[in-house]
Amino acid sequence: MGNCQTRDVVAAAVIQHPDGKVEKLYWPATAGEVMRNHPGHYVASVTFHISGDVRNTQGAVSGSRRLICMRLLKHKDLLLIGKVYRLVTSQEVAKALQNRKQERFLKVQAELMKQEQQGAGTDGCVQAEKNETERQRNSRHWRPSLQSISEAKALQ
Repeated sequence: MGNCQTRDVVAAAVIQHPDGKVEKLYWPATAGEVMRNHPGHYVASVTFHISGDVRNTQGAVSGSRRLICMRLLKHKDLLLIGKVYRLVTSQEVAKALQNRKQERFLKVQAELMKQEQQGAGTDGCVQAEKNETERQRNSRHWRPSLQSISEAKALQ
């Protein structure tokens, strides 16, 4: 005899609400239908990544670390049975997008600062010479190396 409870859990799409409430859908549904039932919310697919043993500062093994990845679903995406989904408020989505935008800006700004520091570390004259050499190298024209007919006959 099988365990009916286990079968019911697997045969449902689980939706976690922001307040901790859990909703199970036993039929196929799209993300758009769920969002219509819960205005002001988005549906996100939840994926758990379990890493190996984590060592603390004393070197003792403290167990495994669980990382959660969430991906927002489009209205037409189908909620799969046996998967976990989470309702995310539109304020949380806006905040996450703003944080991502700020992180990108800070990363680009740090790269620019690093390039400026590398350029300022060398002498101005040495840098000017390098620029001039690079300009000359790029401006050289290809000149064909043709032998005259008489030279070609003499070599044979």
